[in-house]
Amino acid sequence: MNDVSQSKRTVLQVLPSLVSGGVERGTIDVAAALVRAGWRALVVSEGGPLVRELDRAGAEHIVLPLNTKNPKRVKENIARIAEVIRAEKVSLVHARSRAPGWSAREAAKETNVPFVTTFHGIYSLGPFGLKKFYNRVMADGEIVIAVSNFVREHIMENYKVPSERIRVIHRGIDTLGYDEKNVTSTRLIQVAQKWRLQEAGQVIMLPGRLTALKGHDVLIDALAELKRRRGGTLDVRCLMVGQGAPGFADRIMSHAVSRRVDGHVQVIQDCNDMPAAYMVTDVAVVASTRPEAFGRVIAEAQAMGRPVVACSHGPTAEIIEPGVTGWMFTASDPVSLADALERALSLSREERAALAKRASERARALFNKDEMCAKTLAVYEEVLAKHMVS
Repeated sequence: MNDVSQSKRTVLQVLPSLVSGGVERGTIDVAAALVRAGWRALVVSEGGPLVRELDRAGAEHIVLPLNTKNPKRVKENIARIAEVIRAEKVSLVHARSRAPGWSAREAAKETNVPFVTTFHGIYSLGPFGLKKFYNRVMADGEIVIAVSNFVREHIMENYKVPSERIRVIHRGIDTLGYDEKNVTSTRLIQVAQKWRLQEAGQVIMLPGRLTALKGHDVLIDALAELKRRRGGTLDVRCLMVGQGAPGFADRIMSHAVSRRVDGHVQVIQDCNDMPAAYMVTDVAVVASTRPEAFGRVIAEAQAMGRPVVACSHGPTAEIIEPGVTGWMFTASDPVSLADALERALSLSREERAALAKRASERARALFNKDEMCAKTLAVYEEVLAKHMVS
């Protein structure tokens, strides 16, 4: 057994790559927190642009060919990860993705090192539940971290993990970056000019990947419903902000044309200042057609003091206080979405200011990354303490 009482304990986080995304961001945040707490933080992945952020945080990255689902390669990676564990005297392994999770689990067994997982998504079970076995590794940690209570219930129902092995740790956001006090007027002007918002009326924004699952068509249908209710007049600009597969932006605009709201819809694929984007927005929308594991956009928008309208499935009710910090609507129902948008768009200046204060305070209290990191390090402490006793 590795000596987990050594003065500089080492945590190895395992994931496919460090290109972009919430999983990657959480990995970097926890690595930085480990370094600040006097631990040693290692990450193995195939690499990517975010490795630079690990370096700046004082963590260490080791390149391994983990961005693969090929069974032969997954098996070969067991020995590679085990070699890292032994050479670097790793105290604990934390897997954050399924394919490298299989390799990491077996390597941890081989080296007798504790194994922790984070269940980041509501993974599809596939036809007849055929993918359940593949997903199972993410429920095999000595402690399984769930990113929401919704995910916790999913794990218990589908993978029969007892509640005492699960810890709910909501994803954390950068509450300094997502703070309206820290967004300069210069940044606001740059975004408004770049997106030609000077003459726009009220602004609605749907942030997220350009994919059918994000519900862009549902929002367009809701805009058409609002236009109908207002006698054919709609003083609203709708921003669809995100990157996606080639041609998907054209598909969005084609649907907007068919619903006669194309003059109100703008697809933006090159946003590099999301805090400023929220600041030029009157209402943020989350219209995902399937439940997500956690609503990062909801938390970010609320931290910026923006009203949020989000579909009422998944973990939304954990993040929004309905009617207090935002509104919920029935998923995939444009009429229900139009109803919620009308309420959000009709806020008076005083009502908007009061909501902004409530939403910002709630997001900062419940969904900040420092809290997420502290709770994650507490899980590491708990697991390592158990191994020292045993």
